[in-house]
Amino acid sequence: PALFEALPNLFAAIVTWELAYWSERIGERIEPGDLEPMNGALAEAGRSVTAAQWLAGLQTWQRWARGVAALWEDDVDVLLTPTVSTPPRPLGQLAPTAQEPMDLVAGVTEGIAFTLPFNLTGQPAVSLPLYRNAEGLPIGVQLVAAYGREDVLIRLASQLEEAAPWSGARPPFSA
Repeated sequence: PALFEALPNLFAAIVTWELAYWSERIGERIEPGDLEPMNGALAEAGRSVTAAQWLAGLQTWQRWARGVAALWEDDVDVLLTPTVSTPPRPLGQLAPTAQEPMDLVAGVTEGIAFTLPFNLTGQPAVSLPLYRNAEGLPIGVQLVAAYGREDVLIRLASQLEEAAPWSGARPPFSA
C-alpha cells in the first residue's frame, strides 16, 4: 500500500521533469496543455510535488523493490501472474480523451497492476498468450524471474511455446 500511495507523486514529478528536459532539448517550452489530457494532468500535479515528497516516495519505491527481489532468495525460480487484471477492453475505452484525465490514470493503473511491479524492480518478465477467453481473445500469462535471470525466462518461454504454440492463433475478428 505504501508504494501505491507514493507512485502518483513519483509519476507526476517524472512527467514534469520530462517536460522540462524535452523543452530544453528542443529549444521550445512544452506546457501541460500541449500534451494528451492524462499526461497534462500528471505534469500539472507534478509541479506541486516537493523534494521531500519525491525523496520519501523514492525511498518507499527502493525499499519495496528490495522486498520483492528477496522473494527469489527462497527457492522461487519463476513467479506466475496474469499479465493484465481485466479482459481486453473495448477499442477506444482508454483513448486519451475518453474520460477525465485522472480517472484515465486510475483505469490504466488498474490494467497494469501485474506488470508495473516488475517495471519498477527491473526484473525480467515475459508475457505469453497461453489462454483464450470465450470470445477467443488472448489472455496473457506473465512469468517473472529473479533480477538478471532472463535466461530462465527464455528457456521456459521456449518450452511453453513448443508445448502450446501460439504464433498462428488469431482472434475471431479484427479491427
